[in-house]
Formats: sequence, structure tokens, C-alpha cells
Amino acid sequence: MKPNHPIQPIVEVVATSLDSCIAAAQGGAKRIELCAALSTAGITPNSALLRAVKQAVDLPVAVMIRPREGDFIYNAAEVALMEAEMEMCREAGADAFVLGVLDEKGEIDHKLLAHFMRRANGLPLVFHRAFDLTSDHGASLETLIDHGCVRVLTSGGAATGNAGKHALFALAEQSAGRIEVMPGGGLREESFEEVLHPLIHQYHLSGRAEVRSPFQATLFDMNRMETQAEIIARVVEKVESYFNRSQN
Repeated sequence: MKPNHPIQPIVEVVATSLDSCIAAAQGGAKRIELCAALSTAGITPNSALLRAVKQAVDLPVAVMIRPREGDFIYNAAEVALMEAEMEMCREAGADAFVLGVLDEKGEIDHKLLAHFMRRANGLPLVFHRAFDLTSDHGASLETLIDHGCVRVLTSGGAATGNAGKHALFALAEQSAGRIEVMPGGGLREESFEEVLHPLIHQYHLSGRAEVRSPFQATLFDMNRMETQAEIIARVVEKVESYFNRSQN
């Protein structure tokens, strides 16, 4: 049976700079996840960057709330810092919060997740790839649904979304529209078709490539990774073409 309304797939770009956010918008992305230090799985970005992004692009921005790198087990002082970061980002224009909280057994911390749901105060809450560390992904998905999370970023528990695609597809079937299961984790343009599925409507990637500096030095690496509009545009075309075909 064809859907009553055409599916509008979403390509979300995770970005750490103003240039990358602008490139994401130019490439046709529908949403940005903003963070810092992506090489360490992301931490909370500064509010000045968030304000600049909101002024530069007309896209919703989901903001990472993570006070440090490392595990996802937080003490009272770190929880207080995360609360302050949420308020800072809300004031700077955040459209959603992205976080993950686990207990010492590596399972979702129910109490702390409920606490942050209340602190979100109406803004959507997204659970990030800390989900992949839990022992029972099916049970963890039900936990996120029960707490009211709108979306989970996951690789299906594998090193990459491509490697975990069968688990991703099973999670999408289990979700039955109660939460968005969004593939992520090393997704690349050349193999993006592998993770496309009719029940998965949102996809997450960085679309980055190296930008070489005109000044090179041996003491520090002068180059950086930035999202490329051309890569995002090609991925968006693949995703939209897939759903257009599936609905015809």
C-alpha cells in the first residue's frame, strides 16, 4: 500500500564549523547536528558558533550536549554542566538536543534520561550512538520510546552503519513509526545505497573531505576536514531518488 502522503526523507549533516554548516545547506541537507571535536564522537559546541549557524542557514539545528570525551557515565557536577549547556544552547537557538546517558553497566540510565527529558522543556531529545553500547538494542529502543525520545542515531551496534545495516533494518521495523531510527556512523557517499530502507526516512553523515591550508608546517597539522556541498548534494539525490522510486 502506498503512503497517503509522499515521504519527505531527511539528510542530516553533522558539522563542527560554520563553513561546514553552510556547505550542508547548499548541498540540500534538511537538518544539522552541531557539535565540536567530532573525532572524539562530539562534545557540546560553543554558543557563539550556534548563533552564527542559526543566522547563516535556515535549517533546524540539533545540538550535541556532551561535556567531555570518553564514556557516557556522568557525575553530579557533569550533570549540572550539561544542564547549563542545554540552557545556553536553548538561548542561542537550538532546535533539539542530542545526548546519551548510560549507567555503569553500559545500559541506558533511566533516571538521568528522564531528568534530561524534563530539562529539555519541550525541545525534542535525540539519543546518540551511546545506544550502540547497550546490550539489548531492542529493549533499549523501547526504553527510548517510553521516555519520549524522538530519534535515535545508531549504527546498529556495529563499527559503521553499513556493517550494522541488518540490525538497523530490524530496529526500524520494531519502531513501527514510534521513533525515528536514523542510521549513522561512517556513512559514505559511495556506499550510501546499502543503508536505504523504506521504513528509514532520516540519514546522518558528515560528508567531509580534507581542506588543505595554503600554509603548511611540521609542528602542527594545518589541514582540516570540512563538509562538502557536492558530496551532500549527491547523497541527497540518492536518498530522494530511492524514495521517489519506492512511492511510484
